Amino acid sequence: MKDRSYRAVMARRNEIMKASVGIDYDRYRITDIAFDYERMMEEIGYTLEEVEKIQRETGVGNTPLIELKNITKLIRHISAPGKGARVFLKDEAANPSGSFKDRRASISVHKAKELGYKGVIAATSGNYGAAVASQASKRGLKCIVVQETFDSRGIGQPEILEKGRACEAYGAEVVQLSVGPELFYYFLLLLEETGFFNASLYTPYGIAGVETLGYELSKQCRSITGKDPDYVVVTHAGGGNLTGTARGLRKAGAHDTKVVGASVNLSGLHMASDKDFNRKSFTTGHTGFGIPFAVYPDRSDVPRNAARALRYMDKYLLVSQGEVFYVTEMLARLEGMQRGPAGNTSLTAAISLARELPEDAIVVVQETEYTGAGKLPSAQLSFAIENGVEVLRGDPLALDKPGKRIVIPEKPEQIRARELPLDKLRKSYLKELAKRGHRELTAEDLEFISADLRLREDKIMEMFKEVLKNG
Repeated sequence: MKDRSYRAVMARRNEIMKASVGIDYDRYRITDIAFDYERMMEEIGYTLEEVEKIQRETGVGNTPLIELKNITKLIRHISAPGKGARVFLKDEAANPSGSFKDRRASISVHKAKELGYKGVIAATSGNYGAAVASQASKRGLKCIVVQETFDSRGIGQPEILEKGRACEAYGAEVVQLSVGPELFYYFLLLLEETGFFNASLYTPYGIAGVETLGYELSKQCRSITGKDPDYVVVTHAGGGNLTGTARGLRKAGAHDTKVVGASVNLSGLHMASDKDFNRKSFTTGHTGFGIPFAVYPDRSDVPRNAARALRYMDKYLLVSQGEVFYVTEMLARLEGMQRGPAGNTSLTAAISLARELPEDAIVVVQETEYTGAGKLPSAQLSFAIENGVEVLRGDPLALDKPGKRIVIPEKPEQIRARELPLDKLRKSYLKELAKRGHRELTAEDLEFISADLRLREDKIMEMFKEVLKNG
């Protein structure tokens, strides 16, 4: 019997991963930093037509694009004359488990079935787990979902607990853990002991599944408005949502469409901290995932992450929790659509962005998710208060303090996204490389990083030298 200790299992991580995803990542290795990303995506993924066929088999995709006419009217009312772009919303809540993550799960579960695996495992706070469980039930596979659920007091967030129940409703076995490094250990251990497929969010299969989302919304926007969107706003956490959508837009020929990442600003809160775990109201779509995964994509549970947000992101906007709660109610009251917080994060950023654009511009909010008891503002605000977070009305830009104070706007004019400069993230990416012992960059490294950061090689060298100089 193999040694099940933490150290032994972590030492076998590459061996376990190779057996559980059906991908030999060494085939794409160029250097310790560089790998052939496009070749990996082309050889391991599926064509767009194949992905569409797979998704149609289980009722995934082809979701409606809805113009938010009342919200657009409000935006124009509070904007300068001639400003106020039209805002559209891609309603991904129409997917089987209620979120865009059915697109990712559909391809991973199909691949697991194709390769002869008896079951699938996913590590997730919940939405993706529900999607994997739903797709596994459709394909006749077993499913295990591993959730980071509780702090050291045994208290779990309402949204995570609700998503765990959703996974169980689809027939999955749910393993719930407290916050900390044991999540990855148990995930590896279960993969090894069951021999199940690793339905990771970050494989080429998952990213290929999201490409249909960008492709669809471009085609729908052309049909409705006669042109591509000027901006597509994507809730950014681990980067797969943004990466897949952007790749789909490109495959549709929407090369001029700008892709905007949007996250809830939870700066100062450490996502792996027991103290901070329940001082956030959102489980995803925030800077606790968005920034770390943007600046070091390969921190994920596969050797090479196919989600590489900085390759595709044109702008990164941050919003506050209070603004998202306010917009959640706005969407319900003005458009008759009650939806969960993830998509409302990007809608909040889109409202702020639309105020600065001309009236003939088109902004598409790329997703919604289902709502439910644990996702409602009432549940999340009550939980925040119980955990010592102050909730008040006022100006979020002046008063919001992540983990200590949630400030809900008093009027729509107070919805103001803050832009995080991409060069700041690019420099952090290079700092991560230096932190991992890389002191020199080869020609292959520079070519790869240039694509990852969308910077000229001479600019990369200039920034990297500065990073090394400043330690």
